[in-house]
Amino acid sequence: MDATHDPTPDAPAAPPRIVVGGALVHRGRVLAARRSAPEAVAGRWEFPGGKAEPGETEAQALERELLEELGVRARALVRLPGAWAVRPGLELRFWAAELLSGEPRALQDHDALRWLGPDELDAVDWIDHDRDVLPHVARLLTGTPAGTADSAPAVGDAQSAG
Repeated sequence: MDATHDPTPDAPAAPPRIVVGGALVHRGRVLAARRSAPEAVAGRWEFPGGKAEPGETEAQALERELLEELGVRARALVRLPGAWAVRPGLELRFWAAELLSGEPRALQDHDALRWLGPDELDAVDWIDHDRDVLPHVARLLTGTPAGTADSAPAVGDAQSAG
């Protein structure tokens, strides 16, 4: 038997860098943000968020990003099902979050914000990855069980959050 050495077949791929998007919920509605850049997605809507920094958990990254992008304090609640490859080495994951304090303002990367109820989720032109998570967001807003172990708790009325 000929012993050849190929160093690549069993080499593990580097883990992807995580991008978190936040379905920020308050009083039965979720916040949508319209992108102002880059040109490829400008004018389309998304759940705000951004890249996790080294050593930061996904929840910490989301809470930091919502403060930076919107000027609000929020608490990450639960990761929503699914993950999307944004580009090689970059993976998008969505989280439900509740608004704790502040009034969201479009501070970075967005030029408009809009609160949407469960029946209004199709009222805006979502970026494709964000559109894919809408069924989970709708269940989150209505309190309908997702039927999986990843079911999100009903947080449609976050008035008690302060």
